Amino acid sequence: MSVKKKKSGYQQGQSKTRFLIYTILIILSVLWLFPIVWIILTSFRGEGGAFVPYIIPKEFTFENYRQLLANDSGSYPFVRWFLNTLFVAVCSCLLSTFITIAMAYSLSRLRFRLRKPFLKVALVLNMFPGFMSMIAVYYILKALNLTQSLLALILVYSAGAALGFYVAKGFFDTIPMALDESAMIDGANKWHIFTKITLPLSKPIIVYTSLMAFMGPWMDFIFARIIMGDDVKNYTVAIGLYSMMTKTTANSLFMSFTAGCVLIAIPITLLFIYMQKYYVQGITSGSVK
Repeated sequence: MSVKKKKSGYQQGQSKTRFLIYTILIILSVLWLFPIVWIILTSFRGEGGAFVPYIIPKEFTFENYRQLLANDSGSYPFVRWFLNTLFVAVCSCLLSTFITIAMAYSLSRLRFRLRKPFLKVALVLNMFPGFMSMIAVYYILKALNLTQSLLALILVYSAGAALGFYVAKGFFDTIPMALDESAMIDGANKWHIFTKITLPLSKPIIVYTSLMAFMGPWMDFIFARIIMGDDVKNYTVAIGLYSMMTKTTANSLFMSFTAGCVLIAIPITLLFIYMQKYYVQGITSGSVK
């Protein structure tokens, strides 16, 4: 009887603990989802004004989206901003992925002088946030006459990719060296090993690296704001939407602003949903070492 009582008490304790955990998770989920739901509902609100004392709109309309997308040549050309951001994100994603994967593979597979000191220096540099260098980066770009251009953004986002190799290096470290040695015995060189053996096995980390490289330009505000200045036609969506929220326009353009927030969230959300499996596998495998 005592064993049964102990077992019953243990099960009751587990049930209470599980109930408490689920309650906390539900509360956190509601807190996390509330701003998202509020922005989506506000983007369909037909009543004007930046803030209203209710959440669910009294009148639903698509006019906010139509107004945002139809303003091609006005002061807030959202479509142009969207295309600018997409162009910068895609170019930066391709360059950053290539640089990061090449750097990670070299440091994982090749042995050369100063390899370990380089890894230590790179680790220290990664501890400093990137925005600390933005003033120096701005003056370098200004000296090269590259400010207020999309090329400058692509260079800035791609140039810092090499220091983000640690996760990718950890993934390459998990691939057995025996595969490389077997290929070398068969006459393969380093390039053949990299392209024919390592890359096909590295799909998860390539997807993870690509997503991170794509998200950076898509969501960045600080560097884009410093580099672009007041050149409206070359704005990215982050700067463009921010420019809509001035003292004179915030009340009238707030619903269009929330519509823009919804539109820019759709591509990255769909991309994450589609690539989620590879993303999780890449980050967990790359963190083993």
